[in-house]
Amino acid sequence: MKKLILAIIVLGAVVYGGTVWYLNGFDHKTAPKLAENSPSRKDAVAVAAFDVLTEARCDYCHSEKVALPFYFKLPVASSLMEKDRLKGLKNFRMEPVIAALEEGKPVGLVALSRIEFVMQRNLMPPSLYLLMHWHSRLSEQQRDDVIKWVQQERKKYYATQGVAERFAGEPVQPIPESLPVDPKMVALGKKLFFEKRLSGDNTSNCASCHDLQKGGVDGLVTATGIYGQKGPINVPTVYNAVFNHSQFWDGRAVDLEDQAGGPVMNPLEMGSKSWEDVATKLRQEPSYEKDFTEVFGSPTIDKKTITDAIGAYEKTLITPDSPFDMYLKGVDGAINAQEKRGYQLFKENGCASCHNGVALGGAAYEELGLQSDYFTDRGDKSTDADMGRFNFTHQESDRHRFKVPLLRNIALTGPYFHDGSVKTLKEAVEKMLKYQTPYHKLSDQEVNDIVAFLKTLTGKYQGQSIDKLAP
Repeated sequence: MKKLILAIIVLGAVVYGGTVWYLNGFDHKTAPKLAENSPSRKDAVAVAAFDVLTEARCDYCHSEKVALPFYFKLPVASSLMEKDRLKGLKNFRMEPVIAALEEGKPVGLVALSRIEFVMQRNLMPPSLYLLMHWHSRLSEQQRDDVIKWVQQERKKYYATQGVAERFAGEPVQPIPESLPVDPKMVALGKKLFFEKRLSGDNTSNCASCHDLQKGGVDGLVTATGIYGQKGPINVPTVYNAVFNHSQFWDGRAVDLEDQAGGPVMNPLEMGSKSWEDVATKLRQEPSYEKDFTEVFGSPTIDKKTITDAIGAYEKTLITPDSPFDMYLKGVDGAINAQEKRGYQLFKENGCASCHNGVALGGAAYEELGLQSDYFTDRGDKSTDADMGRFNFTHQESDRHRFKVPLLRNIALTGPYFHDGSVKTLKEAVEKMLKYQTPYHKLSDQEVNDIVAFLKTLTGKYQGQSIDKLAP
């Protein structure tokens, strides 16, 4: 019996060792390779990072079209691993990262932040995977190589003017003082932003929901439109919306101009019947034809000229020079010790993985409820608005997926979340930690520290802090 048991153990060890040996060869043979003429070959830091990412074979779970090891096809293992792979594909995609490295182009800021967080926390590869892929266990030096590359990429492509050298590699950057715009188009756009004739009954305008004296929102759970109708979703802020990669919670508008046309024709919002009706009403004011001619070279008033002008104005609604911006520019005393701790906790707990860049958000879509089921816990009846980007793409992977909201001026833009269900900033932080990160067991003091940091993100509009704009 002892000999039989020993034989089984030896056989098992041989099979296990042989499998590990086979997988080692398969992993290296099928891994992405940098072409000899790739521009990244000239950058030793980029090459080192590429080697680490491909050595770990991150692409197995984070790329859709990839040659998988044989055990992914085994009956029982397949069902178990496919679930993990689908989750990996939903959370992060490696294809754009590999493509950017191969082409010598900048990797997206959100991807850089996700990779940095995983490396700092040593979250990947998972332990079960490492049992079969020994070579994928990353050393401290390998993780440091990737982090060094991330910070190099940020300094090279994403550092904004005025940032202190020591903060040039940070995931968050100061908001630019201004953006290039046509002053005449901006002036017309401002006039239209406050123009009530854009609405069906001449009672509401863009500022009705995007009140510049209330942080660029209306302060309501969901929007109120024409005839007092209630909209299905919370109003995002118009301040800094230019830094979004798309507009609306579901990202259905590609830019500010595209977004500006949506509410005008929405029957629950401004409720106009047609753009010709809107143009006819605007022509009743003689100055408009003069304004449009001066800006566009003709008196044509239509959807495109109206939304182009509004979009130009909204590009000026940026709020630089917050206390945190001043800190990033080298003014150490601009924020206090608690606020600095809050920023550190913000990064350490994965918040900066989604909320990064100059606006701390707006550059990615994310599922609400990555770590636990937000909608079941909420308990209310689900609505179409809860479906998020799915309503636009009709892809199952986009169900409950929303554009990551901006955190600039977040202290002024409650209630929070797409459903407006969260009243306070502290509660919003607690829920985000619970539903979006694996690190939700923070102390009350640590949560307060993060909230204190978020309050330093209130910026200035035209030189005046937006929490002090005259009512």
